[in-house]
Amino acid sequence: MKRAKRLPRVIVYNAVSVDGRFDWLTPDIGQFYSLTPTWKEDVTLVGSNTMLVAAASESPEDEEALKPPKRDPRDKRPVVVVVDTRGRVRNWHTLRKAGYWREVAALCSRATPQEYRDYLKKRHIDCIVAGKDRIDPRAALAKLSERYGAKTVRIDSGGTLNGVFLRAGLVDEVSLLVHPNLVIDLKLAYVEQLKNSLVWMRYKVVR
Repeated sequence: MKRAKRLPRVIVYNAVSVDGRFDWLTPDIGQFYSLTPTWKEDVTLVGSNTMLVAAASESPEDEEALKPPKRDPRDKRPVVVVVDTRGRVRNWHTLRKAGYWREVAALCSRATPQEYRDYLKKRHIDCIVAGKDRIDPRAALAKLSERYGAKTVRIDSGGTLNGVFLRAGLVDEVSLLVHPNLVIDLKLAYVEQLKNSLVWMRYKVVR
């Protein structure tokens, strides 16, 4: 009997306020991304909503977007994979030019419109299909391992995508960059790790 391949390690990494919120928070982006080399990820997994917010301020694609990308087998940068079952993301050219990733790919389901798959193919963007109506997270990880040799996947997204992988029991680590905000600004005064993985944090209110 053939032994099943080990799935990639999954890291959920978010910037949050003291009360665990990130919907209204303005995070320290520089500090946030300065810590990502910690995990040496092979794949950065991003939700489509995150990409759509970024796309609002980007320029439209040009003819360069239709040319096959130049790939270097020695390139050790991660692959960015965007979950987009409904075919909404259209700013792939920007992701390619960003310089953070060696390759871009879309994670779709069998319900993803054929028009969108054709759109991706025309732009030489890998389309990974995992799941019938929605993404099957376990199947997605298996395909990322098979196609890209992924051993570590970092989820860079919001609560929806995080929740999918957490509920499926596929997350190995949750990492939080806690900002000193709770409607008002705070200043960290004391932190102590207690038993049972409890952490005691005391903040002074900034007036």
